[in-house]
Amino acid sequence: MTQPPRIAIFTTSEGTHREAFTPSHWALAAFNGLVFGSAFLWMALGLRSLTPGVIAFGRVALGAGALALFAKSRSPVARGDWSRLAFLGVVGQAAPAWLFAAAEERIASAVAGMLVSGIPIATAMVAALLMRRLPGMRQRIGLAVGFSGIVLLSIPTLGGEVGSALGIAYVLTAVVCYGVANNLLVPLQQRYGAMAVTLRTLSVASVALIPIGFTGLARSSFEWVPVLAVIILGVVGTGVARATQLALAGRVGAPRGSVVAYLVPIVALVLGFLVLDERVEPIQLIGVVVTIGGAYLVSRAERT
Repeated sequence: MTQPPRIAIFTTSEGTHREAFTPSHWALAAFNGLVFGSAFLWMALGLRSLTPGVIAFGRVALGAGALALFAKSRSPVARGDWSRLAFLGVVGQAAPAWLFAAAEERIASAVAGMLVSGIPIATAMVAALLMRRLPGMRQRIGLAVGFSGIVLLSIPTLGGEVGSALGIAYVLTAVVCYGVANNLLVPLQQRYGAMAVTLRTLSVASVALIPIGFTGLARSSFEWVPVLAVIILGVVGTGVARATQLALAGRVGAPRGSVVAYLVPIVALVLGFLVLDERVEPIQLIGVVVTIGGAYLVSRAERT
């Protein structure tokens, strides 16, 4: 049987749907916004007795295990594309999983969730470099509005301690990783399907995180709430959500698919306030509204 041509690592492709979002696209975006937004609560709960390394390994390993239960995720992948999958497993799965958990040792979960709204900007910038063209005018305006929202979200934390600045740096590094991965994953999704690609990248991430997860066990302790939080984070917040997010990106393209990140701050903000009693500044509420406005503009039909 002839193998399909290998997909070069640093390439992306357009989505199959370039018009405005349909109700099914918004349903996927809303589901993932809810799940990804709650992930910061699960990480905060997990950190009560587990180290960032244990949480990072647990979430990707559980996510891979959950997807492996479905036959569609086990469909074959050409040998020539495994180098791309391995790269994305490390950059798009393993690195962000640890960076987000480590960041929440230093900053509030709501702040971490708010900073995730930078993903659409990072994704659009990488897409522009790979495709050698700018996004449509509506998307450019939306990205500019979103960037203004990020500034507003970050202001209350920028004057904090060094640990807070490091936490922000961790999140922003993860944002860049997602910006790269969101683009490079699209051609793979369109060839093999979201579940098959996500299972492979999460499997690579699990292997990559074994050393840091194992060394973190000595500084961790078993408590039911943190362990259950990581199970939910892994199965739903990583396995299911990463696959459905990739399915959306394959349909509408990486830049517009990343609009999900504009919905994350709302969920993280509400849960951080209600469950973790975290403080939220008024300027951050304004920032959320601004980023949601950017989300609407990014979701519109692509026009040059």
